[in-house]
Amino acid sequence: MTPLKIDLVSDIACPWCAIGYARLEQALATLPNISVELKWRAFELNPDKKAPQEAILPALSRKYGKSEADMRQAQAHLMELAAGLGLNFSKMQKRFTCNTFDAHRLVKWADTFGKATAMKMALFTAYFGEAADVSNHQVLLDCVLNTGLDTTIAQQLLASDDYAQLVREDIAQYQQTGISSVPAFIINNRYLISGAQEPQQLAAALSQIAAEAN
Repeated sequence: MTPLKIDLVSDIACPWCAIGYARLEQALATLPNISVELKWRAFELNPDKKAPQEAILPALSRKYGKSEADMRQAQAHLMELAAGLGLNFSKMQKRFTCNTFDAHRLVKWADTFGKATAMKMALFTAYFGEAADVSNHQVLLDCVLNTGLDTTIAQQLLASDDYAQLVREDIAQYQQTGISSVPAFIINNRYLISGAQEPQQLAAALSQIAAEAN
């Protein structure tokens, strides 16, 4: 079995990141001879912790220079894609912009228990499925509970600066390498796959990389 290391650069506030991971899972299901070591890497779409929260549709309208109707249609398309992948995006049009730095710290912490992916998926569900504020510590603790980890320890972590440096290092590293949008899949520290590619495309790329690695 060929092992591949995948660093998945993503943000909890990025719907394409959730879709990209779900498509990666589908791709890997067709590649039984490839094993993957996946590491979630932090990226912030809204890095200003002091920025006021804003309803997502007008925020996206301003960011991309399109009408709110256009953004609503684009979001509806994402909701359809997500549903087909088993993701809960049912309230994504009702969410607000928010900072995800503390959520990324929890993912780093969960990784020490082998539960980084479970934490990431709980956070995606909270933000896109429940329109919850994933900068709010109580929301984050609910995600910890849903992941099966200790909420008392998590509460202490959130009150501290634990794992903050690891998150900052991720963000700085991938900015320096020129990554400006997510998801980004970095394979074996050498190959870059940008965006939420279709499962067939991902599978073909991973197969080729695995063949070259042998």
